[in-house]
Amino acid sequence: MSEDVDLPESHPRYESLLTRHRIEAGVDRGITSRQGLIAQGRGEAFDYLLGERTIDSADDAERAAAAHLLSADHAVVSVNGNAAALVPGELVELAEVTGADLEVNLFNRTEERIEAIADYLREHGATDVKGLTADGRIPGLDHERAKVDADGIGAADVVLVPLEDGDRAEALGEMGKTELVIDLNPRSRSAEVATVPIIDNIIRAIPNITEHARDLRGDPDAQQDAIDTFDADSALTDAERTIREGDLE
Repeated sequence: MSEDVDLPESHPRYESLLTRHRIEAGVDRGITSRQGLIAQGRGEAFDYLLGERTIDSADDAERAAAAHLLSADHAVVSVNGNAAALVPGELVELAEVTGADLEVNLFNRTEERIEAIADYLREHGATDVKGLTADGRIPGLDHERAKVDADGIGAADVVLVPLEDGDRAEALGEMGKTELVIDLNPRSRSAEVATVPIIDNIIRAIPNITEHARDLRGDPDAQQDAIDTFDADSALTDAERTIREGDLE
């Protein structure tokens, strides 16, 4: 949606203003809930403290996430309203490169929103979008995020969960799934329970994971090395230190 923004790329807050516009446009289109506006602002605050950049530990996490997606038996990229509004084409590209499924999963779920997000992903190149059937459930959840496709998230061994999603992240972990979580808050529940916590802005994280996946494709040894050498606790500690100490470049 960047073509609709009357803002020069030289503006020092260009990326921040662009993401805000995409969320606003997503609300207008019925993709993003109004609560998504609040979530965007919360994440933006953490990103500002990170220096609006991908720190080294986040890049390591993105490489490990790419390796998990490539080596999975059945990988699924979960998509909520904010993710669809911010990086629709990038999500489709990631799924294509890694062979993962795309599945819409929402807290504020309505059939209209599910259809709108699925249609928007198709407009950006997706050929198959899951989440409409909702014939499976995540045990332990009493809200709409419990509804999943049995042959999608329900059957997945690896799930990429973009943006804050603490209770579902915990529930997926209890199901034995490998969770790759993108969350700008290193002390959120979702980040702390993740196999691979990616403390980065989704607009940088998704393209970076895709780039790493292209580099790792066809090399199982390199994939395993990326998985084995990544340490989740160290990544969370590094991100929190960067935020607290203002280690900006």
